Amino acid sequence: MEMLTGEPIATCLSPSVHDMICKLGFEVKEHCAISSVVSDKGEVHWEAVTKCVNCVETGCDLDYRDSVRLLGPVCDAVQLHFFSLTKGQFETRYAPWLQWTGIPQLFPEIFDSLQSLQSPAISLSLMKLTSCLERALGDVFLLIGKECPFLLRDLLASVELAQVFGQPVMSVLKVFLGSPQGLNLRNVLWHGFASPQEVPPKYCSMLLLLTAGLGQLLKSFLQQSTLTLTHRPLVVLGNVEDLLVFPDVTDEILSVLEGVMARSSFVLKVMLPYWETAVARFQAGRFADCAILLLTQLEAGLRNIFAKVNKCPRRLLTAESTAFYTTFDEILAKHLNDGKINQLPLFLGEPAMEFLWDFLNHQEGPRIRDRLSHGEIDLADFPKEVTSQLLAFSIILLLRFVDAKLLALCKENAAVRSLLRLAEGYSSRCHPASQLQKQVLSCEESVRIWPLLPLPEETSWKVTRQEGDSEADACSSLTAKILEELHQHVPARCVYADSQHPATEQWRQLLGALCSTSIPTLFCPRAVLEVLTVLRSICSQCQRVSDQVAASAAHRHRQWLERRLRSRQRHNYLCMANSLRLLSPVLYLLLLLVALELLSIHSVLRKKAPEYQHYLKFLKSILQYTENLVVYTSPKRNKWHDTISLTQTVLVKIWTFYEKKQMLMHLAKECTSEVAL
Repeated sequence: MEMLTGEPIATCLSPSVHDMICKLGFEVKEHCAISSVVSDKGEVHWEAVTKCVNCVETGCDLDYRDSVRLLGPVCDAVQLHFFSLTKGQFETRYAPWLQWTGIPQLFPEIFDSLQSLQSPAISLSLMKLTSCLERALGDVFLLIGKECPFLLRDLLASVELAQVFGQPVMSVLKVFLGSPQGLNLRNVLWHGFASPQEVPPKYCSMLLLLTAGLGQLLKSFLQQSTLTLTHRPLVVLGNVEDLLVFPDVTDEILSVLEGVMARSSFVLKVMLPYWETAVARFQAGRFADCAILLLTQLEAGLRNIFAKVNKCPRRLLTAESTAFYTTFDEILAKHLNDGKINQLPLFLGEPAMEFLWDFLNHQEGPRIRDRLSHGEIDLADFPKEVTSQLLAFSIILLLRFVDAKLLALCKENAAVRSLLRLAEGYSSRCHPASQLQKQVLSCEESVRIWPLLPLPEETSWKVTRQEGDSEADACSSLTAKILEELHQHVPARCVYADSQHPATEQWRQLLGALCSTSIPTLFCPRAVLEVLTVLRSICSQCQRVSDQVAASAAHRHRQWLERRLRSRQRHNYLCMANSLRLLSPVLYLLLLLVALELLSIHSVLRKKAPEYQHYLKFLKSILQYTENLVVYTSPKRNKWHDTISLTQTVLVKIWTFYEKKQMLMHLAKECTSEVAL
């Protein structure tokens, strides 16, 4: 239990950013007639908007402060305009102009939020609107450009969008979204800096109207250019089941969360309405909404801890245009910008850091904050399970920052105790090392069915053995020899497998035990990641070999029974049957080698540069073998005789390298021996 002491935080916006968002747009009191901004049919008069955007006298850069000041009355007029409309009137006038975004169903919801005047709902609407707009603008960019910029500010500054919408229009969007010097609404909201009360509803109204106006400009451009707008497919979060460590959040757990939100120092009091809205949205089945709010508030809370443990209180606030914002990228990094060690990972502990890296950073993880904020995910189809994991993790974090009495009370709940226990044992699911463990087990499962593959009668295929007997026997002998040596490096706790008879239950248990061993994955050095990449590629190629062998065996056996194989094809099929009895143990050997090297992966850091390069070269030679094996065993090539000589060559390389004791398993053993001494 830790408590964050100090004065209550009134705002996370720096003085100049607070002034920009909360004050500047209210300074000009002139009345702006809505008829000068939008027609009765919903057509935006862009000139009335673009004339408010000024440049600095000394050059072509925008004068953001003056532009925000002048746009204030226009935004006021637009807000009053939307207040005057019924939902039916809004949809009649603006729905056709919002189709270009690809998710027109979002905008009636935003209209409802504006009408409700509930601050958290309006902030949430702005976040969803900016992500939708970014995705749609990226689709427009690809009408002309080839590679869409990842950052919104780069997208808004692109020549391609200026060609479609005109530079004055893009300047308006820059004032609202595209620069830290402007309102920068997208970033201050998505990174959890702005509290609900600090977001003027009129800016949400204005962006809603501008989005419709962009649709009108786009229609004209498409008519003139004869181009067709195509929306990129949205990302579907796959393998979600791999991430499910906590049970689904129940009403019982939600009540615990509601009870600690206002009493946990992790929650900034000015942000409490976001937490309350997140719970309400989860209960209403609006899982994407809940996830968006939780992510922004996890970032806000973690940034507060980051600033305190690293003794840099200024990092809590939004940065000026001359400095970086403190976002998840910095909060979860190993080092600070000045090279010092970030104290937050030490404070939170590895399990919490691994969870955050899994959900936010790892390339093979869901990266939900990035994908939600860039509009890549279908909000209506967001998985409840993912939101449930975020909620459970949030409860665990909040409980770390309550007083001892409240914590003890919460721990009386069995579900809470279970959550805390699961959190303490969390290990990465999305790190390359964890992914490699899954690959090894998946490949073993695939190779295990080889003995069950339909093959010709033994009396038929035995005839062909004489052609490659000596080479095949040499391979089998060397395979058994290497397997026997590798087994000496298997930890005593793991089940021993009979090296002479792979594809047994013992082998499955052995690889399962090796791949269930926890490996430190947080902040892996580059050398470790490079080795992991090669090991994963080897495993991927083994999987391809196994899959295509199984498919070929079934196909050929069907042709064999139906007597549809020509003489050469029958001979080739018999060669395949012979080769499988050789290749099966070899693939098991490679899987065992990969699993053992993974177990000792951090030993690679003990290798000097030349030794490391030599080791990488060795691994890449195995990779080359597996790649060649994929080609030789493909249905088009069927070079089964060549697989024997190919296999003999790689086995000799493995044995030679092993004899020199240059494997990682050797280094790990030496390290253990040194410690014992």
